[in-house]
Amino acid sequence: MEESGDVPKDFIKLKSEKLSVDEVSELVVSPYCGAVSLFVGTTRNNFEGKKVIHLEYEAYTSMAETELKKICRDVRQKWPSVKHIAVHHRLGVVPVTEASVIIAVSSPHRAESLEAVTYCINTLKASVPIWKKEIYEDEYSWKENKECFWANSEK
Repeated sequence: MEESGDVPKDFIKLKSEKLSVDEVSELVVSPYCGAVSLFVGTTRNNFEGKKVIHLEYEAYTSMAETELKKICRDVRQKWPSVKHIAVHHRLGVVPVTEASVIIAVSSPHRAESLEAVTYCINTLKASVPIWKKEIYEDEYSWKENKECFWANSEK
């Protein structure tokens, strides 16, 4: 079957508006693929016994986009059958239950797309300059990703 009409694409977006699972998953659908795998990271209402009101995200946007493109390149090297990749991350205020990040990957078979989605979220948390502030009822806390390589280099 000729695949030239469906060239692999990467869809990277950092935005302050609400993220849509439908929009992100539709970006990666391909007639050549039998699998679309998704990861949706949402704001939960608690952390270590504290009530979370909402999250706030900030990013070094140009560097974050560059790092996300690198992740997509790495995915294509590790899983050559992956067709399309979408990574949308919200910036600004993210209320409880809403998505902070949505990652979608399509591939001919499920194993590659599931592995690629896992790699994407783990690598994003380790290397992309996006910072999260948790807002509680009476205080706030900037959160460090335990996977973040630059945060762990001085410990």
